[in-house]
Amino acid sequence: MGLKFKNSVFSLLLLLLLSGFFSFGQNNSTSQEDPLNNFIKINSVQERFDYFFKETDHYRESSAYKWIDSVNEAIDVAEKNSDSTAVFKYKTMLMKLYYDIGNYDRSALIGELLYTEEKKLDKHIKVEILKTLDVVYRELQIYDKQLETRRALKGLGENIVLYDVYAELGLYRQAMMEYIIANQSKLESSGNKLYEAEYYNVLGSYLLKDGSIYTAYKNIQTARDRINKFLIVNRNLSVKEFNEAIYLKGKIDSNLGKCKMFQNKFEEAIPYLEAGISSSKIHDKGKYSKTIVNLWEALAECYLEIGNLEIAHKYLDSIVLDQKIVKSNIVNYNRLRANFYLKDSNPDSASLFFKEYVKLKDSLDYSSRKKQLLSLLVQFDLNNQKETIEKQRLNLEKNKTEILEREKTIYLSVSALILCFISVLGLIIAYARSIKNKRLIENQKKIIENSLIEKDSLLKEIHHRVKNNLQVVSSLLSIQTKNTKSKAAINALEEGKSRVKAMALIHQKLYQNEDLSVIKMQEYIESLAASIQSVYKKNGYKINLHINAVQTELDVDRAIPIGLILNELISNSFKYAFQNDKNGNIYINLLKENSQIHFEYKDDGMGLPENFDVKASGSMGMNLISRLTNQLRSSLNIDTEGVGVRFWFNFN
Repeated sequence: MGLKFKNSVFSLLLLLLLSGFFSFGQNNSTSQEDPLNNFIKINSVQERFDYFFKETDHYRESSAYKWIDSVNEAIDVAEKNSDSTAVFKYKTMLMKLYYDIGNYDRSALIGELLYTEEKKLDKHIKVEILKTLDVVYRELQIYDKQLETRRALKGLGENIVLYDVYAELGLYRQAMMEYIIANQSKLESSGNKLYEAEYYNVLGSYLLKDGSIYTAYKNIQTARDRINKFLIVNRNLSVKEFNEAIYLKGKIDSNLGKCKMFQNKFEEAIPYLEAGISSSKIHDKGKYSKTIVNLWEALAECYLEIGNLEIAHKYLDSIVLDQKIVKSNIVNYNRLRANFYLKDSNPDSASLFFKEYVKLKDSLDYSSRKKQLLSLLVQFDLNNQKETIEKQRLNLEKNKTEILEREKTIYLSVSALILCFISVLGLIIAYARSIKNKRLIENQKKIIENSLIEKDSLLKEIHHRVKNNLQVVSSLLSIQTKNTKSKAAINALEEGKSRVKAMALIHQKLYQNEDLSVIKMQEYIESLAASIQSVYKKNGYKINLHINAVQTELDVDRAIPIGLILNELISNSFKYAFQNDKNGNIYINLLKENSQIHFEYKDDGMGLPENFDVKASGSMGMNLISRLTNQLRSSLNIDTEGVGVRFWFNFN
């Protein structure tokens, strides 16, 4: 699969390079010029400023550090000449250069100091400072300042969107809707395959982060088809246009690789992720590339999952050696290091990195920041709505004045038709009221729908976080198991870990469902049973599971006890019922009968001892099953007649 993918990409690029050879040749001399030399040759400060922010490939010949040296020299000259306007413009360029090399703190400091002199700055300088501050605050995760920056940009007449801020908050559905609203009309009117590829790739990335894997894969595959058509049809591209298209293709391929990772197809994901890195190295030459760091982390995870620890270790080392790790990456880096050492049978190092991971994750205080930013977003949207309402009010007042003048003229001019005029006026007023009421109802409906969407997103986020926290507990139990020598303690920890996984699976199914109030029990039981069965297959067990719960849906209060009961029963069947003969059958029925749910579990194994008593047995698992049955306001029935054993009960 990987070789086929690489060959197809190579063939496509070779075809494009050959077909566009002459058009590239026309631009060859320009592409080889050093932008820094061009910048230095320009005498006017304003022309230098315009050239700097128009040029997109600053570092194709000279590094960012040479640029910084040159701009600092220009600042020194401007300060000696007491040219404050030139100083402002060069420092605006300097903050952009520090952003490019990943020194976000330095860039933010320069920008904030510059903006204290905003009254002395012209509009063009303000806009460039604010645009750089916007991306710097995003990388530093200072979202309240980012919103203040966007408010200032809006005040300067710039077009402002919020979908990227929603995405940073984890509200990917809301981000996707905002993105569609902002770009749908352009998509329908442009007919540009490159723009279509970008559009579907962004939608796919939001869906991927939201957990909708198959829908995400469909959108990203559509994006890939669009970019391939664009590259085949447009063979006379400039070098800049070609590089931008290849960079977008790399982003699309890396998203396809992430889809494969979500599907646990880690080996298939690797060539897609490597293609993304190749295009990013060209596009981000001379800059700090967060994209490359993210893809290195993804590749490290893939090689960890397929058991190639040597290559995984090299990728993790590359992250530290070749790139600096910013705040948003170090948390995931520590998680991957912990996983590496765990797989490398080094539990002490694994525990150390895992503690750092938990510590840093908690230090981000994500929930608190999210609430604060949500409040700021609501205020931001409210201000936008107030401005829109005020404009509508002024328009209505103007229309009302015009209508009154028109009515007065008609009344004076056409006195003979006064009765007809009154009738028409009544109809107009009634119509205006109906339109007003209709708009009011539509606005209220939109507000309610948006509120429901936001609440659904927040509820999904809660279930997702509960599931992640339960997985953290499961990981801690795994680490404790490796450091425990007592067999009894190990068995107890494994049983605890199994129960935690059963509960985590409930919350996983909840945030993956469109309907957050109920769980489809057929899918849940199949997933739970498969998880338990995978543990015992290694020991030669060949047990057939027969599950009948297709029409049954339960809320979380009933689904969790049922999941824990099934976890205990299935585990007991594997451990005790089939310990002599590792072949057999397990039957699980969960059927709705009128107003009650009928639960039945049976196997054809060894069965229970004669005169078996749950309370007298001293079994923690059986006592847990009995208590969970009582929690469902029912009582457990055990039938040992015939082959195997049968457990059943009914509940509302």
